[in-house]
Amino acid sequence: MSTPRRLLAIKLADLGDVLNITPALRALRHTFPQARIEALVNPHTASVLQGSPLVDEVVVFPKTDFEGLSVLRPQAWHPLLAHLVALRRRGYDTVVNFHHLTTPLGRLKQRLLIAATGAGVTVGLDNGHGRWFTHPVPDEGFGARREVEYWLALAARLGAVHPDTSLHLPVSAADHATAAARLAQLGLNPRSFVVLHPGSGGYAPARRWDPPKFAGLAAALYRRYDLPAVIVGTATDDVPAVLAAGTSPLHDFSSRLTIRELAAVIARAALFVGADSGVMHIAAAMGTPLVAVFGPTNPLAWAPWTPRSPARVVRLGISCSPCAYVGHRVGRRHGCPERACLADLDVAAVLAAASELLADRRVTA
Repeated sequence: MSTPRRLLAIKLADLGDVLNITPALRALRHTFPQARIEALVNPHTASVLQGSPLVDEVVVFPKTDFEGLSVLRPQAWHPLLAHLVALRRRGYDTVVNFHHLTTPLGRLKQRLLIAATGAGVTVGLDNGHGRWFTHPVPDEGFGARREVEYWLALAARLGAVHPDTSLHLPVSAADHATAAARLAQLGLNPRSFVVLHPGSGGYAPARRWDPPKFAGLAAALYRRYDLPAVIVGTATDDVPAVLAAGTSPLHDFSSRLTIRELAAVIARAALFVGADSGVMHIAAAMGTPLVAVFGPTNPLAWAPWTPRSPARVVRLGISCSPCAYVGHRVGRRHGCPERACLADLDVAAVLAAASELLADRRVTA
């Protein structure tokens, strides 16, 4: 196998998914320093890799713009064809596909996209549907290996390894300065507050713990450790409901920060608590002690990847959980109507995990 000259890494997914491929990108960059490495991502995740030393260029592909294309409207295909032609002209010799081949339609899209690049070397996971890759890696199913481990295995298939497997998110001095200034306005110094994220993004709201329980956790952490809470997220992340239920100091940072400014705020926190989400993976990348609350989704696949910092996963472990992303199937992405795996998870269980990570702080109540 020849050394890659121009390599395309494909990850058309969400924020946390892109962060989880960064250890593999580091291995590729370290092993092939002369190669040009480009990443194909969705527009809303481009900032995760822009300016990163792990890639030379971020290529944006608006995947959602092309969902639902119909043969009855052939003109709607023109923008997609233009994107595919542009990819072909970039002259990739190697493609690494950081995706599972889970659904029939998804498999078809990925195969067409990779074929359009014209690359002679293609690397990807094979769950029985990926024998067309020139360099397949066995896909043993969701949770058989951590997602980061699967992506490292793809890099290793090309001979790329690196001892540092931590997540990477570049945060500039300006981002840190903005975060420090916003916190200082509230009288918050490093390690003098906790960050709570009650959301889970728009893809799977079923991952969320109840807002009143987040408020109850904030009150307990304030009583016990004198740590006020900074609440982060977007306008759709249940922040108003947490604020409404609050009985302790809560500072609303939702929809006020860029991704990297958010990372800089989290980096200064004594603790992060949130559901399975991209923001949880940001906390992992920043090395902040974190508690991740899991319900329908699979912690064996997506638990926080923290080789150099402490983390705890809290879940009930009832027999029907996880029900999403198990084996080779998506499963119940939206969980079940009852969501007992989260509805029955009380504040005491999450507080206990948080207390383990805050054990060196003085208990005041």
